[in-house]
Amino acid sequence: MQLHIKKTLAEKYNLPVPRYTSYPTVPVWTEDIDTDHWKQLLKQQFELHNPKDGISLYIHLPFCESLCTYCGCNKKITTNHSVEEGYLALIEREFELYLELFHQKPMIRELHLGGGTPTFFSPSNLERLIRFITERSIVHSDYAFSIEGHPNNTTYAHLETLYQLGFRRISYGVQDNDPEVQRIINRIQPLENVQRATVDARKLGFNSVNYDLIYGLPKQTLESITTTMKEVIALRPDRIAFYSYAHVPWTSKGQRLFDENNLPTAEEKLQLYLKGKELLTAAGYTDIGMDHFALPGDELYAAWKEGTLHRNFMGYTTHHTSILLGLGVSSISDTGISFMQNKKTIHDYASAIQNNKLPVFKGCFLSDEDKAFRRYILNISCKGYTTFRKEDKQLLKQFSVPPLRLLEKDGLINMHDDGLIVTPAGRPFIRIICSAFDLYLQRSKQQSEQQMYSKAI
Repeated sequence: MQLHIKKTLAEKYNLPVPRYTSYPTVPVWTEDIDTDHWKQLLKQQFELHNPKDGISLYIHLPFCESLCTYCGCNKKITTNHSVEEGYLALIEREFELYLELFHQKPMIRELHLGGGTPTFFSPSNLERLIRFITERSIVHSDYAFSIEGHPNNTTYAHLETLYQLGFRRISYGVQDNDPEVQRIINRIQPLENVQRATVDARKLGFNSVNYDLIYGLPKQTLESITTTMKEVIALRPDRIAFYSYAHVPWTSKGQRLFDENNLPTAEEKLQLYLKGKELLTAAGYTDIGMDHFALPGDELYAAWKEGTLHRNFMGYTTHHTSILLGLGVSSISDTGISFMQNKKTIHDYASAIQNNKLPVFKGCFLSDEDKAFRRYILNISCKGYTTFRKEDKQLLKQFSVPPLRLLEKDGLINMHDDGLIVTPAGRPFIRIICSAFDLYLQRSKQQSEQQMYSKAI
């Protein structure tokens, strides 16, 4: 009976919904955006924010030496490392353009290097980048510097340089240890490389090591995911992000190389997740928010316990700053009341900066309604519960309550007059629960249903 219920839920809720690193989500943003207005808003927000709170910086380093065919990130495949200096010069100039908007040096609370493969860059070039940023800023006394690394090319010299620059967190893309799965996704990565990179980081003093794992990849089985998870747990990373594979070959061309018959069914995919979660929780990891697990000693766990966990384009963070500045191709900035994304190709990004223009092209200005429903989504994804505001009662009743009642009927949430709490059974479906508060999605669904009924009549 239990397996039947899980199978039914897996099939029912195997739906394409956003990860809600933002709300409104990127697909509803517009390219017809007033960038001058956005710059004015950013400048205004910078003047209003408490300097002691600091700001966050996300820097996108897009280069990879080989294509991982599962990957949906913005990346540029090359083995030509001469591209490093030119790209860093563009980021440096972009940062200067932002500094020209601000009335004082920014205080950096969080800094994250993502990609691509940030460790594609040499240790000396990473040092160049970070020193350029920090010499023109003030580093918060309670700062957090983090980087994504590839176990195959993250050297001791990388880690030593990063540690000296103030980095204490590193995330390694592991994905899966099974040789057949690695072959299909074109990410051959011996376990000893993961072990070496982890041991080196800890030896130098990094206090948080994260592994990214993916379930739902081609050829994954319960047996292979069990082996991978046991091998990973033995290395005792402080955090594990256990992501659902999103098969979107129409946007990620590398995924077209997969034989879709090798992908697990919705039921099998849910079983992969449940097996991974079972092994992680048995090993002492706590399920924190959407896709993430952490050991009790990790800062992410502490933030979750204290109710201060936050979610943005860097994923889950332990600090909530009112401004997130995105540097580099395709990066996204968040002022709390607006979003703006950089151009997606290196050519277009470079062209804008070389003309002394911020390389933005797409964004969104949040309405009061957007801000309110963004808070519901953040509460659910970070805390597992939310309370309803009286001022939103009519909108909630019209758009959110109907799908929430269905989720409650399936045992995924417990609802009351003033809010809801996610049940243990609902943990794998947090994105679905969040989607009930996505008014753009819910309005679209209601409109489609109305059109369908009209046609039927």
